[in-house]
Amino acid sequence: MAETDSVTQENQESGTDDVGGDEFKTVYLECLQLIERLHRRFLDVVKGELDRLGVADVSNVQSLILYAIGDSEMSVGELTTRGYYLGSNVTYNLKKLVENGYLEQHRSEYDRRSFRIKLSEKGLELRDTIDGLLRRHVGEFDRGLFGSGDIQSINDTLNRLERFWSDEIRFGVR
Repeated sequence: MAETDSVTQENQESGTDDVGGDEFKTVYLECLQLIERLHRRFLDVVKGELDRLGVADVSNVQSLILYAIGDSEMSVGELTTRGYYLGSNVTYNLKKLVENGYLEQHRSEYDRRSFRIKLSEKGLELRDTIDGLLRRHVGEFDRGLFGSGDIQSINDTLNRLERFWSDEIRFGVR
């Protein structure tokens, strides 16, 4: 019994609770797969909303870029460094958003090599549509699916995971 208690205490101190090393690895990998699936599923939800509204000239990813920009005016670099967009084809997506009338762009007054972007009226309307989708989700959550504490707990855990990975990138193996 004392041996079991010491193992449990060691696991709790290391953050693995009652799960052994191989079992914890399995749980960790399942978490990684779930994060990826959830991201794709949310993109599917956004795509479904766009399809329902008959919006065919913008992709789900592009609509989330618009949502992230919101009322701000920023450069492409600011868009990526603020974490609003993670992808190698940001330039392509922004070009398409300008071509389809969702974004306005102009040269920066301070650095003529860079462009500033902001939402057009059409972009603001789509941003509001995505905001409505998110508000509907929150309304569903309020009916008992999730509480704000549940979502906050998920966010706290994912933030710790992000910090862990960031430290791995910066400092390597401990």
